[in-house]
Amino acid sequence: MTTQLSGTKAIWDRIDPIYRRVLDHPFLTGVRDGTLDHAAFGRYIVQDTLYLREYARSLALCAARGADSAVVEMFCVHSGEAIATERLMHASLMGQMGIDPESLDGAVATPTCFAYTSFTKQACALGERHEAIASVLPCYWIYREVGHTLRAEGSPDPAYQVWIDTYADPAFNEAVEGALEACEAVAADLGPAATEAMVASAEVAARYEWMFWDSAYRDERWPELA
Repeated sequence: MTTQLSGTKAIWDRIDPIYRRVLDHPFLTGVRDGTLDHAAFGRYIVQDTLYLREYARSLALCAARGADSAVVEMFCVHSGEAIATERLMHASLMGQMGIDPESLDGAVATPTCFAYTSFTKQACALGERHEAIASVLPCYWIYREVGHTLRAEGSPDPAYQVWIDTYADPAFNEAVEGALEACEAVAADLGPAATEAMVASAEVAARYEWMFWDSAYRDERWPELA
């Protein structure tokens, strides 16, 4: 890891086993070797588009909780960039996956997507500042590490390589470092109980990260109750 700070290191120590499980998931091993079914990746892109719309709201709420103007400005920028990512990268990948962008109008978040975005919005709106920032951190951090790990090997599938390169890009790394610094700043004066609450918040989000890829891989849907 490139960042070795006390508060964020406590978070990574807790979520590293989850990250290892993420790397071993057949969704990502399939991205790496190019064998992942495009239908599964297409499902992921649709759900990620829905996710980012709500994650942008979580980041905006995080901005409102910022301790200083620099943190407020950073999370506001990141909120806007989350929406820009949806419009640019996802539109391109949808075309390569044969997905009609208009189909998003009727798309419904899966149980995992709905639960994950509900968790971060709740944490950012109602949790303490350190819990709020910790809840959005794994989406930054795990994606960066996945991007760097997968780019070292590359993917034979051009669409998958575009996705990998997005999260291994220096610009994304800069955004991740900003979020890590914001988390470290709020962690500096926390006692043991608050530190555990911060770490626990990040751990829940990291579990949802694994579940998000898994839900796309197994085509998770809401149960038919009628």
